[in-house]
Amino acid sequence: SVVMTGKHAVKRVMIDESLYGDDKDMLEDLVAAAMNDATQKVESMTKEKMSGMTAGLPAGLGSLMS
Repeated sequence: SVVMTGKHAVKRVMIDESLYGDDKDMLEDLVAAAMNDATQKVESMTKEKMSGMTAGLPAGLGSLMS
């Protein structure tokens, strides 16, 4: 799994010991998938927070901030 900041900086990569085998390509694919998952979560959380911040703005004005 990957821990990433809201600015998409990777803070930590955790690899399960069961994955340390000889299959380097599979491990690299799993790390890439974990980074993509972390990026998606950051984007989702950012969108959620922005929608909360723009909830009280007049119609159409909130879309200028996203």
